Amino acid sequence: MPHNRALPSGPSDVAAAAEWDERYSRSEHIWSGEPNAALVDEAAELTPGRALDVGCGEGADAIWLAGRGWQVTALDVSIVALDRALEAATRAGVEIEWLHAGLLDADLEPATFDLVSAQYPALRRTPEHDAERVLMSLVAPGGTLLFVHHDLAEVPDPGHFADHVMPEQVLAAIGPGWVLERHRGRERRVSGGAGSHHDRDIVVRARRMR
Repeated sequence: MPHNRALPSGPSDVAAAAEWDERYSRSEHIWSGEPNAALVDEAAELTPGRALDVGCGEGADAIWLAGRGWQVTALDVSIVALDRALEAATRAGVEIEWLHAGLLDADLEPATFDLVSAQYPALRRTPEHDAERVLMSLVAPGGTLLFVHHDLAEVPDPGHFADHVMPEQVLAAIGPGWVLERHRGRERRVSGGAGSHHDRDIVVRARRMR
């Protein structure tokens, strides 16, 4: 059985970490336990390499990637979520590097990931566009950034996401040296769990040129 490794760096945003820990602690599981369908659809055609799962939650996406040959690093601010993710990965027989950190705290080496996947991330907007900048900096030459979030046109309370990085901010950050391969809406497929009431997503997929 592979040994999963958790690196306890700890997120700098203690309040956000506590909020997510409290949310996860309310129930045995929050999410469906299935990988996000947009990730499955988009990553199926990619050659496995190094992958980063941003805001991995209870680990379904990271486990799916690892099971298909990806070398996965997965990060989340919630230690409760990471404990569940590690247990699920051990049951699945896959090895993943788990980081207890937010995206901006993780101290990851730039340009080292063949896939950076951010599925419905809770990334805060900043005037300096820190989250967008870091997401893109981590993608290796020839690698892919996959960013998926809810279609706000279909969300009853879009103001809830007013201070979050959404697809339009990622699109605005894509400049020279990148190829936009996908920008489209898609119907959301999920069997249950939190977020199952959202039925449409926006997918942004971009490739960093060599």
